[in-house]
Amino acid sequence: MTVAFILALLPIIWLIVALTAFKIPGFKACAIALVIAYILSVTVWKMPLPDSITAVAEGSALAIWPIIIVIIAAIFTYNICLATGKMEMIKKMLASVTNDKRVLVLIIAWGFGGFMEGMAGFGTAVAIPASMLWGLGVNPVFAAIVCLIANATPTAFGSIGIPTTTLAKITDLDVFGLSTDTVILLAPLILLTPFILVYLTGKTEKGKEIKRSTTGNSDPGRSKNPFKGIGLITLISGLTFLIPEFLVAKFLGAELPVVIGSVCSMLCTAGAAKLFGKKDINSEYCLEVKSKNKITGKEALIAWSPFILIFLFLLGTSKLIAPLNELLASVKTSVNIYTGKDAVPYTFSWLTTPGLWIILAAFLGGKLQGASFFEMITVLKKTMIQMFKTIVTIISIMATAKLMGYSGMIASMSLMFVTVTGSFYPLFAPLLGSIGTFVTGSGTSASVLFGGLQAETGAALNLNQVWISASNTAGAITAKMISPQSIAVAVAAVQLQGKESVLLKGTFKYYLLFLGIVGLLTYMGAQLLG
Repeated sequence: MTVAFILALLPIIWLIVALTAFKIPGFKACAIALVIAYILSVTVWKMPLPDSITAVAEGSALAIWPIIIVIIAAIFTYNICLATGKMEMIKKMLASVTNDKRVLVLIIAWGFGGFMEGMAGFGTAVAIPASMLWGLGVNPVFAAIVCLIANATPTAFGSIGIPTTTLAKITDLDVFGLSTDTVILLAPLILLTPFILVYLTGKTEKGKEIKRSTTGNSDPGRSKNPFKGIGLITLISGLTFLIPEFLVAKFLGAELPVVIGSVCSMLCTAGAAKLFGKKDINSEYCLEVKSKNKITGKEALIAWSPFILIFLFLLGTSKLIAPLNELLASVKTSVNIYTGKDAVPYTFSWLTTPGLWIILAAFLGGKLQGASFFEMITVLKKTMIQMFKTIVTIISIMATAKLMGYSGMIASMSLMFVTVTGSFYPLFAPLLGSIGTFVTGSGTSASVLFGGLQAETGAALNLNQVWISASNTAGAITAKMISPQSIAVAVAAVQLQGKESVLLKGTFKYYLLFLGIVGLLTYMGAQLLG
């Protein structure tokens, strides 16, 4: 059992070592991880050759549709705004709310990113906010890291609640109870995340200021407290996300907690900045704006039109508009890809994938912004070329996930895990969820991989099944920021190809912090709930 556990971990260990110690580019490291998983699945777990090939094929299909199409669509939307020059106008409008970069990070990475995760998921919550922050002139590495961290907690209810509703179906537990317990477990992280984002903004800008001081351009150490003048705003940003999310989860279920929480947070953060924000902001936090010309309402509408259309299309085609969603969902193709035992046909949902509607919004928005169809096709072509390495990365990691799941490698890990931890299982239960997300890049996949095991183990140990199952989702979200798939999205968004190790290093300590907090809460709650 021990040998099988260690061997099953090899693809994960390789990814961590390759991206951190060896600093191998993500697309190469993930391709090698796929080779390792394939060899192990065939030789150690005796997976039949046809099954191993079709498992890779199914993982590749899942990577392309819907994940890669969504990421391409998100980057294409940003590139259209860049090509038409409207991103500079968006920058000026955001600066009119506040020119404090710390507040803008809260609004864009935390609020808008949470909204995109709640509505669409599949990488949009990292790709679009990161590209927007980069377009506003912030450091690309910083933009990627804060968006990865900010994307963690919203993942529990991403894509209109899919991770939690999937968990409810797998475990046959009450979705309202799962939703409520998940928010309770995540509450400290929801309050903590805005403070981390502001701290990182201050740390990054202070580093720039000190660097400039060595050339005689500014005073060193000018910004010592990144929360000065913004502490209350930061607290409001977290509270106004958490409270609506908890109430919606408790009384409405899993579909809307993050959507409503993120909108409330954006509005309240912007309002708090107007009421409590200081006009005299340290220069290192000030957003530089090229022009002070006033922007008309029409110009603002045109500049934001791709994002407005994304919101309208995703809302209109989501499960919130059930009749239309069901009609669109009926347009699908089911294909038998995997040939192994208990194989389920893979379904291509052609009209309900967010990527399709984001691309349509980008084309329509680009037309409103004055771009010709030929110009937009050119931008799309360049976007796809730009994304090549990211595409290789995501196909490799999804194929690896399918191989590990179908061959029994995941089962070997979980069996050893349960056996070793014993009565301390609740302390480590979230770790299983985080492993699922690290391997697959998906909170939903983590629910599929380990949700049933969590519920069964909870029952066997006489623990509260809802609480233990919810800890799987709470643990899953912590690894979202370090998942190779998520990092690949961030790298593509701000053109940092080859810098995956930098992003992993920048997020890993926060992953450990989040996982530790969730583990302790799960253990304490298990003792109280029984």
